[in-house]
Amino acid sequence: MLKTLLSQYPAPDTASAPLYHELLTATGEIRPHWAPLIKQLAHTSHNQMRQQLEFLDRRIQENGVTYNVYADPTGSDRPWSLDPLPFILPADEWAKVEQAVAQRAKVINATLADLYGPQKLLSEGLIPPALVYGQHGFLWPCRGITPPGGHFLHIYAADLARSPDGRWWVIADRTQAPSGAGYALENRLAISRLFPELFRDQGVQHVAYFFRAIQESLAAWAPIEGDEQPHIVLLTPGPYNETYFEHAYLSRYLGFPLVEGQDLTVRGDTVYLKTLTGLKRVHVILRRQNDDYCDPLELRGDSALGVPGLVQAIRAKRVLVSNALGSGVMGSGALMGFLPGISQHLLGEDLLMPSVATWWCGEKPALDYALSHVDELVIKGAFPGQGFETVFGCNLDAESRKDIMQRMQARPHAYLAQEMVAPSQAPIWSRGQNNPHDAHRVLARSVGLRVYAVATPNGYLVMPGGLARVAGKSNEAFISMQRGGMSKDTWVLAEGAVDLSTLLKPSLTVKDLVYSGSNLTSRVVESLFWLGRYSERFDNTARFLRICLHRLNGGGNDPATELPLLLTLGDALEVLIPVEKVHEKEKNKEKALAKTSSLHTAPPPVEQRIQNRLLKSLYDPEFSGSLAADIRRAVWSATQVKERLSTDHWHSINSLQRPLQGLQKTGLTTRDAQTFLDQVMAVSSSLNGFTMDNMTRDDGWRFLVVGRRIERLVFLGSVLVHYLTLAAKQGQTSLEWLLELSDSIITYRSRYSRRPELLSTLALLVFDPDNPHSLVFQSQVIQRYLTRLGRVLVDMPTDGLRIAEEKLLTLELARFEARDGKISPKAYDDLAASLAELVQACQTLSNQLAMRYFTHVSDIGRQTLGT
Repeated sequence: MLKTLLSQYPAPDTASAPLYHELLTATGEIRPHWAPLIKQLAHTSHNQMRQQLEFLDRRIQENGVTYNVYADPTGSDRPWSLDPLPFILPADEWAKVEQAVAQRAKVINATLADLYGPQKLLSEGLIPPALVYGQHGFLWPCRGITPPGGHFLHIYAADLARSPDGRWWVIADRTQAPSGAGYALENRLAISRLFPELFRDQGVQHVAYFFRAIQESLAAWAPIEGDEQPHIVLLTPGPYNETYFEHAYLSRYLGFPLVEGQDLTVRGDTVYLKTLTGLKRVHVILRRQNDDYCDPLELRGDSALGVPGLVQAIRAKRVLVSNALGSGVMGSGALMGFLPGISQHLLGEDLLMPSVATWWCGEKPALDYALSHVDELVIKGAFPGQGFETVFGCNLDAESRKDIMQRMQARPHAYLAQEMVAPSQAPIWSRGQNNPHDAHRVLARSVGLRVYAVATPNGYLVMPGGLARVAGKSNEAFISMQRGGMSKDTWVLAEGAVDLSTLLKPSLTVKDLVYSGSNLTSRVVESLFWLGRYSERFDNTARFLRICLHRLNGGGNDPATELPLLLTLGDALEVLIPVEKVHEKEKNKEKALAKTSSLHTAPPPVEQRIQNRLLKSLYDPEFSGSLAADIRRAVWSATQVKERLSTDHWHSINSLQRPLQGLQKTGLTTRDAQTFLDQVMAVSSSLNGFTMDNMTRDDGWRFLVVGRRIERLVFLGSVLVHYLTLAAKQGQTSLEWLLELSDSIITYRSRYSRRPELLSTLALLVFDPDNPHSLVFQSQVIQRYLTRLGRVLVDMPTDGLRIAEEKLLTLELARFEARDGKISPKAYDDLAASLAELVQACQTLSNQLAMRYFTHVSDIGRQTLGT
């Protein structure tokens, strides 16, 4: 079985391909620290391994472990790729790696302190000034700022690769906001459950104490006052960031609230978190976004991700940001060649682990060397964020070689050259995706290791292990998750007893029980509120368009009368694209046809124009009131709170995206539109079911329901106001469309065995407290939930809506009894006016909720905004 298992694994060939093999020695023997794993694999049947792989895939799917790949045609939420075989390192070898990485972090931290302080390294020539001042990574506004505790580099990561002689080299330094530690933790939890006995018997070091060190260090350096407890948050760019899963994962594991820039505000040089119950001071920000995006006032004016005034709060030492803003300057690979001299100058020590040989082309001798050895080197951008693709000189043809050399000569300071290192080969388990003959075999792939260190009061602590990554294809040296690479769990074997500490409690006690969401951020609550509103809005728009198309095709009791009325209402409600926009597009199309044909093209008939208008109101992305726009807004709101939605809930929301995109590309017929509108209504019903049956009844859920009820009241109330106004002038029409629009036609038919009349319709749609689609029902539900919220929150603004409802209820429905076949125009006008007041009160309430609980604008602030 062992021979079959390794039948496709390449034997070491030091002559033709000098590569270091992690699994095998130079003589082809299995290295001792790999032997237990290979032995277990040899005794595992194909069926057992298949079950283990299914477990691994199921865990990744159920935990929602994703890595967003921007250019992936299959979508941004691509499942995390994890190889089941761990990457194993013996204790003696790890001890050297650990010591070297901790030393390197110390050197880089001291370099940052100098660059943003006395700058002796620049004045004494150890770093070329152009290398620092010539890149965006150096932040001038942060010059002279010393962070609390004196540490600029709180979390550091080094990308390592092993050369053919077995030595480890540093390929890159990650100093800005190193990613991957959360994925490494998830890998550990998954693989340790896949091989539990092997994990225990091998004595693999645990990683929990590394994350505890992050918690304790940040808390220790937090700028607290008096008896304050340090409040630490994790700042993320948002759900579309490639490593957003990790941000949410670490937030939960570390116990730090996950926030976006809009969740934070600076008042009086102090950073606050906007929570539903008010502002809460923030002492520490563990950031996962780039330096220059963090403050639009002093760093990057076009950033919508940052916190205005953050740099000033840091300058005033009122908040600790980890890593310190400006630390990204050391992420430049061009600085690697200067680190040995810096280490000697600042610490009096030689670097324990060398960097891969690096030449910054901003210096003429380095440029000359790089140009004369292009075929042997790797060409990269000198500074982070350049968007320059890595170029392997050995892969260039004559034309490409000439092109890269010309670019290097034109802007030499923007390029660096590095020695080409052939990384070591590690074993992976093949599932036979590319070649069925490789299934259930161990194959070899290039491997790299990202190692993490955290600053503590006692020096830098290195995570025992890290994130191992392997190339996606054989004979591929470039390792990247964006290019189809896989990850591995890294097992560091312990010499002595294993530290079994963990951040997870072994069991919960009564005091740990949580019955409702607490400390909800204003952004989360606002997103839920607008998810409710937009979900109801696309339901209303879809229902309206479906009714219009049905009447256009001759449906209903009186389509000739109802359709013009519906089109008039659509204009008033702004759910139909303006006629002039449709005509403008049609005229342009007619002109284009006229140029290609000598025959006169007659304009489309009226029915065709109406149909075109309805279809464009469905899918036209340029019309802000279209159904497509409403769906897009609902999906965006749901994306902001994806972690609070079940998988089925999210899939239901997202299911409208792809068919809508297809319709926008190919256009649609009336039949396509009706089919799609039926699908929209089915999804809307399922969303209501998920909301009412699957979501926890916390304050965020209440705001979602309130948002949906506000939207329903405003829409139906506005429809009735416009209809009553028209009816007072032109007389009544058939009311079946109105009952269909309010989803009350079945209720009406079950109560009255006759055609809809105005009196009974108004009773059902306006005054019936038991009809879930009536205006009074919406008003009472809104007030009931806001009253419940008012037990915790203060200044709940419900008086306006209550007063408007009470005034509405004083109207007598008897005024709508037909006398001599007529109803007094004043009855129409009085009810329309009262309904308009109810709608206005509801809209005012929505604005008040936003000002009070989402943006936290005080009474003084409201006066300022109003001037």
